[in-house]
Amino acid sequence: MMELNSKQRKILEKAAHDLQPVVIVGGAGVTDGLMQMVENSLKAHELLKVKFNEYKEDKVELTNDICESTNATLVRIIGNVAILYREAEKVEDRKFKL
Repeated sequence: MMELNSKQRKILEKAAHDLQPVVIVGGAGVTDGLMQMVENSLKAHELLKVKFNEYKEDKVELTNDICESTNATLVRIIGNVAILYREAEKVEDRKFKL
């Protein structure tokens, strides 16, 4: 997990503004399938939104669990939506210059 400074967070928040939530936490909670979806989305896009339709009171802990498992960085939680970021492994695949 990388540490983001406030300038980097701002850049990522602005980039995430128009994104639709790709992963939705529903009644089943955080399952292996959900983790795989987060993993695949991070590989493809680097930046994604996770929406909490259920478990809203546990969103901070669940988001931290998701970040630890997928080696992602939490950019910010706004309402019931968490913004996650993971830098692409290859430099040429990186979409954001932080």
